[in-house]
Amino acid sequence: MKKATALLALSLASIGLVACGGGGSDTTGAAATGGGGGGTTATVSKGSTVKLTANADNQLSYDQKTLTAKAGTVSIDFDNPASIQHDVAVEDSGGKVLGTSDLVSQGKVNLTVDDLKPGSYTFFCTVPGHRDAGMEGTLTVN
Repeated sequence: MKKATALLALSLASIGLVACGGGGSDTTGAAATGGGGGGTTATVSKGSTVKLTANADNQLSYDQKTLTAKAGTVSIDFDNPASIQHDVAVEDSGGKVLGTSDLVSQGKVNLTVDDLKPGSYTFFCTVPGHRDAGMEGTLTVN
């Protein structure tokens, strides 16, 4: 009986720690605008949530060409204000796709990729022809 009580207490304590652990609400992001159509860079100083936006004028591009996040679980809050469908996918340097969001038009979606190690990754739109047209960028994980 003591063993069962101890296991129950340990389980409840673990759940409490997970529930109180750091989450996306502690995230702060800063976007620095680039000049001359070069896009912007989004940087995360705490947490690992970055924002990505598709071009609102139905151009096959993202407004950001580079994103920077902290190692670990990285969430991309993707906003597509355009009427044409887009998504966002992340692949490693070997070309392995690590995650893909749902397709969205005139809406928002989130992509979460777990356990990203420091390094360089590529984000891109999986709709045929969009990546070839330049709808991709670099995600740097520190």
